[in-house]
Amino acid sequence: MRIKALILTCSFFLSFLFLSPTGNGQTLTAGFYNVENLFDLEDDPLTNDDDFTPEGRQHWTHERYQTKLDRIAEVLSGMNLPDLVGLAEVENRKVCADLAGHNALKSGRYDIIHHDSPDGRGIDVALLFDKKAFKKISEEFVQINFPDSLRNKPELKYTTREILIAHLKMKKGKLDLFAIVVHAPSRGGGLKATEPLRRYVATKLRSKVDSITNAKPEAGILIMGDFNDEPDNLSISTDLRALSPRSSDASRDIGTGSGKLYNLVYEADQNGLGTYNYRGNWNMLDQFIVNDVLLSTLPSWDAKPYKTDKMMFKHDRFGEMPSRTYGGPNYYGGYSDHLPVVLTMKKG
Repeated sequence: MRIKALILTCSFFLSFLFLSPTGNGQTLTAGFYNVENLFDLEDDPLTNDDDFTPEGRQHWTHERYQTKLDRIAEVLSGMNLPDLVGLAEVENRKVCADLAGHNALKSGRYDIIHHDSPDGRGIDVALLFDKKAFKKISEEFVQINFPDSLRNKPELKYTTREILIAHLKMKKGKLDLFAIVVHAPSRGGGLKATEPLRRYVATKLRSKVDSITNAKPEAGILIMGDFNDEPDNLSISTDLRALSPRSSDASRDIGTGSGKLYNLVYEADQNGLGTYNYRGNWNMLDQFIVNDVLLSTLPSWDAKPYKTDKMMFKHDRFGEMPSRTYGGPNYYGGYSDHLPVVLTMKKG
């Protein structure tokens, strides 16, 4: 009888650990990577992808495509295959599937969320999620339609990527999580000239965050992306209202269901780290931003750029930079012009 009672007690305890969001040190890992022009070899007549074909300006071959996949898979493997992987600059679902099926990613581990966006070059965002860690509830893609007031200059007359919103259920702990992937408009055309576009995207994103908070105040929110702005730029600090997690507001409001957002790479940026090197200056363009619910649920965290020596090269003028695939039409066979960012969040 004692043995039977002990077995029942152990079974109950193990069940509690599985179901409880505080059980057994619940952990969430995520990575975000702007992979710089992950195109397949096919010419899509609906997009401006001609350069990335065998006959195009970049002479994009099967061997170069496979090398690109190998490089990205190597990086994600080095990041210990995060539960969630946000991607920017992927052409279509096929390239996501080829990446997810790579041997280094343990083929079959990741499911894919992707949608062809209206971006003129045909580059999209996507999310890979570990099927053992998460169940997908729903997905949404928010199209960005700039008002005419923001399209009055030639450099601003283009379409941009959609915002990806995935509603997931964490299988261990049953945490509701909204994972959001963003690739904001670039600075091409000038930082100040293009700033209104990024600010507009940030206001749309903030509106979606508020809608999620109102509908499911108990849900965690994780935003990851290439914002093409830094944590203290207006699109992030003012429009999205993402604060430092070490601020006085954070210490007061975390865990209260305030709906506030916190930028987990804020400190890394303040310490001079970055993910994109522009003429010798490191810019923290790629970021993780979470709501107070997620930060109170998993309060022990670490967020930073990820790099290895193989991912870098030494520029004669600008110092250490990410080793990119191309410089203009010149093929270098590198990884990306961005470094990825990696996040670990724990119960404590």
